[in-house]
Amino acid sequence: MSMSATCPHAHDISGLREPKLSQSVHREECTQCFDNQDGPMGIDVCLMCFNGSCLDSDRHHTRNHVLRSGHSFTLNVKRIPKKKISNRADGEEPPTKMKKLAIDEEREEDKYEHITVFKCWKCDLQGGKEVATDVANTKRLTDGVMLSLSSARQSEVKAWEEEITACEHTLCLEQLQSGTIPQEGLAHCASCELTSNLWLCLTCGALGCGRAQFGGTGGNGHALAHFNTTQHPVCVKLGTITPEGGADVYCYACNDARIDPELVTHLSSFGINVAAQKKTEKSMTELQIEQNLLFDFSLTAEDGSALQPIFGAGATGLSNLGNSCYMASVIQTLFSLPLFQIRYYGKGPSGTSSAYVSPTAAAHWENCTQALPADCLECQMYKLADGLLSGRYSKPHSDHEQAPTDAFAHPTPEHTPWQAGLKPAGFKALVGKGHAEFSTMRQQDAEEFFSHLLTVLRRFNHQNTRGVSESEPTEIFAFGLEQRLQCQSCHRVRYRVDTMDVLSLGVPAHELADGEADTGAGAGEQEQGTVDAPDESGPGKKRYRSVSLEQCLNLLLGSSGQEALEYQCEGGCGKVNAVRQMQFATFPDILVLHAKKFQLVNWVPTKLDIPVILPENDELNLDNYLGHGLQSGEVELPDSSNTSGPSQPEADPEALSQLEAMGFPTVSCRNALIATGNAGAEVAMEWLIMHMEDPDINIPIQAAGSGNGNAPEPPAEQVAMLADMGFTNSQAKKALRETDGNVERAVEWLFNHPDDNGEDNSPATASSETKKAPPGSSRLPARYRLKAFISHKGPSVHSGHYVAHIRMPIGDAMDVDDAVGDWVLFNDEKVVRADETSVRDLKKLAYMYVFERE
Repeated sequence: MSMSATCPHAHDISGLREPKLSQSVHREECTQCFDNQDGPMGIDVCLMCFNGSCLDSDRHHTRNHVLRSGHSFTLNVKRIPKKKISNRADGEEPPTKMKKLAIDEEREEDKYEHITVFKCWKCDLQGGKEVATDVANTKRLTDGVMLSLSSARQSEVKAWEEEITACEHTLCLEQLQSGTIPQEGLAHCASCELTSNLWLCLTCGALGCGRAQFGGTGGNGHALAHFNTTQHPVCVKLGTITPEGGADVYCYACNDARIDPELVTHLSSFGINVAAQKKTEKSMTELQIEQNLLFDFSLTAEDGSALQPIFGAGATGLSNLGNSCYMASVIQTLFSLPLFQIRYYGKGPSGTSSAYVSPTAAAHWENCTQALPADCLECQMYKLADGLLSGRYSKPHSDHEQAPTDAFAHPTPEHTPWQAGLKPAGFKALVGKGHAEFSTMRQQDAEEFFSHLLTVLRRFNHQNTRGVSESEPTEIFAFGLEQRLQCQSCHRVRYRVDTMDVLSLGVPAHELADGEADTGAGAGEQEQGTVDAPDESGPGKKRYRSVSLEQCLNLLLGSSGQEALEYQCEGGCGKVNAVRQMQFATFPDILVLHAKKFQLVNWVPTKLDIPVILPENDELNLDNYLGHGLQSGEVELPDSSNTSGPSQPEADPEALSQLEAMGFPTVSCRNALIATGNAGAEVAMEWLIMHMEDPDINIPIQAAGSGNGNAPEPPAEQVAMLADMGFTNSQAKKALRETDGNVERAVEWLFNHPDDNGEDNSPATASSETKKAPPGSSRLPARYRLKAFISHKGPSVHSGHYVAHIRMPIGDAMDVDDAVGDWVLFNDEKVVRADETSVRDLKKLAYMYVFERE
């Protein structure tokens, strides 16, 4: 580290402290853009708050941070690759003789060296002045920064630590039996002849096979059956026990993997010596990782040629942070939409204008109320927009090649390296903070993340604009879904309009027998291409009859979508039959369709590859699905919202017993039946599968009216939390009473009741209250064209791999005003012009469809 003149402010340096273990140190990347330590100017790390910022001449985030914070000292960190040393004359290193099968960890210190420079910004506000300071102080601060966990690594470690924890059942485990189990007693399942995938009950020592697992591991669910009979919750997978005391431990009561801190002791009570054990089977984590590695989307065209990588504005890849492809697919799709581009970037992809800085971003940086940009969602959204749309980071990943200078240029070398891809680690940590699933490193459901992200953005914008937002891009997805309920006894009706962002469509599953031809909606297209996802077909793979998207829409919104259910009529008819039908009340600007293709197979929610055929030219007309509200001659059912009795039907006893027999907890079964209007065990089971990870899945749904004015006064801290988001105290209190003190649900209630002033049971308020029109528009025609779709490969949405196909202008099409564009495949950091055949096939098997209104 070179030194220059002594700093006149050196006396202030002794007061600086190295980072604490709990502090995030942003030394790898700027928190406001994706410039990083590998760039020519490196990253400046603030020695007060450890924010990382760049020295770009157009953005100069370091100078902005100094001016806003008053922090004067930074440590500039620059990373450069080490040169490979070779003693051979020809410059090539001899191959190392392989002596054993092992994986050598490639350490960062072996590949790179870091150059650090101490700078004072009081001496030079334009670029910071390299200064010489007390050697001891300099070494203390430099070592503190460089030896600490980086912010990205710290988030990753926290996420992995949150993966598997102990629970009350493992911590308070009571063993009812002890004594050595004979070897023959551990040879196979006590109820069948399976010799692998065996789980030992830690309460009584019973041995049963597990459920069928991903990757073909067999199982008949006898360990689960043992739990249902005995309620002994904790078991261990025999083949995964290691001499160090590690093993797969599962709690059936929690329905999740757990840690048993006393596993060695618990196993010894059955005569099992952990130190003598040898791991013979793959753990559940290993099985999932193995499956995720196997699911890779083809990057070759039908003729075997490599798909053409593209580079430039709007074609920037996202590096996989570890099971983060679900997030990358959603982000790429959102930032391909014009309103998101304008809101967070100021315009569409900017081509070669690397000097462009979003005026709204610049204004926000000056007025941001957060001490650190890494803690501000708005800052992170601006950072993502700049990274994805500027084109500055979309270039071949090579130490020797320069980035192409033209937008969407194609490198000339025969072998083109992929992009390095941006690493949105800060964004992921911020959006997933506090969430039971999205804060972990596990694979997640793309549709659930999409809905979660919209909620997070709306909360942030509402809180920071006090409920008044001039440009709320998430509203382009919102629409009103009309539900019409008619009592079959008195024939009176009730209309309700719910605000939605995603329309989830059931997809009928009709399995084809071996050799049976597909006579479904897509039968005529099968001669042109297979309906199986690439690399997923093979002997024994189930095939399903194709269905049209129109069929799926009709099952939900058409005449065939009418549901019969049991209903407690508020008109005095008692417990009678009712018919419910749903239609659009309004149409969104951007329509997101979610294809529900699930079945419970051997107790595992399994995704079914059912081909869904889109209309010709990917165009959709929804005119026939528009509802019209209360019609002339219809009589409304009385409103029971102000009564103290329950307005929701009780769970159907027969369906409840069917679900309980499947092994689901009673409370969850009841919630599912109520949430689905007692539409039957099959519909409720689908609901359960989609909501198994909900934190409140085992909290009983309270009947409407339970949150009335007689409810206890909500805690002051909860009221203050909602008031900080721009709501009045009266609104906050009412929302908490209506949702039984659940803050998350209270926020949703407030967003769905924007005109409610918080007054309970006020006749004057009730008579004068005007219902806010649902978002979206009811104008016709309602024509849409497919903009993007997200595909998934793997047996479950919680494993496998997600990619996004987005229609966008490329090359010559960029100069045509009405160009519909070509399909581009975004597969993490790989961005390629999509092959027509793969687009046609994967479109049928997509998980989410995104349509733009014409």
